[in-house]
Amino acid sequence: MKAKRWMAMLGAILAIGSATNANAGLFGIGGTSWKEEVLLHDGQKIIVERTLERGGRHEIGQRPGATNETLSFTMPGSGQTVTWKDQYSEDIGSSNFNLLMLEIANGAVYLVATPMGCLSYNKWGRPNPPYVVFKYQDMAWLRIPLAELPAEFIQPNMVISSPDNAAKDVSDGVVSTETIMKLNGRARQPEYQTILREALPQDRITQLCEERVLYKGFWILPNDPVARKFIDQQKR
Repeated sequence: MKAKRWMAMLGAILAIGSATNANAGLFGIGGTSWKEEVLLHDGQKIIVERTLERGGRHEIGQRPGATNETLSFTMPGSGQTVTWKDQYSEDIGSSNFNLLMLEIANGAVYLVATPMGCLSYNKWGRPNPPYVVFKYQDMAWLRIPLAELPAEFIQPNMVISSPDNAAKDVSDGVVSTETIMKLNGRARQPEYQTILREALPQDRITQLCEERVLYKGFWILPNDPVARKFIDQQKR
């Protein structure tokens, strides 16, 4: 009986790992482009152009996950175009992030995101609070610690949940600041209501996402010798 239980568990592990590979090449399901009126912390508003593509395998009745996303806008004053891209990542079977905040201070651009799903959360080091922060510097996006994000950046200012859905409900293709605030106001998780600076309780983090590590293309529990041995046998 123990052997059967182990086989069932390992079968589930393999399913998790193989699902990330099965999505490869199954793009083209559909994409959406729209604009958002983003309110910056100093009261300025900028127009941000966003696109989101969906694809890959998915449950019947559910939409495919995000596979590619782009964001672009014109810097106030300089007229420079800044672009962000989040592309399909085979190790997690989707793109990586949900975008929360775009901000500008002293000529520097900052982007705050949260990992998209549990596999992405593990991939990006299980940050707590659950943010991945980037700064646009020398024509490149560099990841920075949350502590380096200016303290005046408090309120998420982009559509967080299914932004392509929100785009379909506007007649002129622009999601207004007021609409963004209304949609984001529905979020119950504190990390989506404001940008937290203190860690969430560890038990809540564990409940939200079990820790796993990537081993030869499969996400398994850390230090699980049985799973590693089984995967090694399958790889031979």
